[in-house]
Amino acid sequence: MTLKERYQYVINYFSEHLPEPETELMYDNPFQLLIAVVLSAQCTDKRVNMVTPELFKRFPTPGKLADAEVAEVFEYIKSISYPNNKAKHLVGLGTMLMRDFDGRVPMTVDELIRLPGVGRKTANVITSVLDNQPNMAVDTHVFRVSRRIGLVPLTANTPVKVEKILITHFPKALIHKAHHWLILHGRYICLARTPRCGVCPLTSACKYYHKHKTALQQQP
Repeated sequence: MTLKERYQYVINYFSEHLPEPETELMYDNPFQLLIAVVLSAQCTDKRVNMVTPELFKRFPTPGKLADAEVAEVFEYIKSISYPNNKAKHLVGLGTMLMRDFDGRVPMTVDELIRLPGVGRKTANVITSVLDNQPNMAVDTHVFRVSRRIGLVPLTANTPVKVEKILITHFPKALIHKAHHWLILHGRYICLARTPRCGVCPLTSACKYYHKHKTALQQQP
């Protein structure tokens, strides 16, 4: 199977079975999504969704967050990974949104990465989810799945390298969807330690499966 055929196989499957993928983070507006994505770094969406309703109720706007004490924000997010740093980031983020962006979430990667706690991955998520921009956020799931399937070579050993290759080969109009396709596939099927190859619909196109096929078939 050529690289072009492999991409087409993946696109065809997900276009049919998951035509309108969405983030699993709960939010009602751009500000809430930004906060949720910042909190989701090295933390599960499920855990974030448990925390954010009360957080959003107490700090519904960038202005309210900018006026907050870090210690108070910490109390709302202490069950999240790295709560000390993230509490500081959130207060700083609210402050910068008010000071530099009139309280609005900017919609360019360059502007977003100026915000505390916002890196390239987070900025790509925000712009792709909210504005369907052709930006590919490469988290651990996207990194793992794209390399296993063979959408990118194993020599693509950094998120930025993987990102650049993926946005070259996925059609521009589908990049914002492909981000979710790969994340969800990694979250529920192509697990890090024990990939569920027995129920995976992409094995025909997967380099990892064909390389380890005999061993995988012998698993109980």
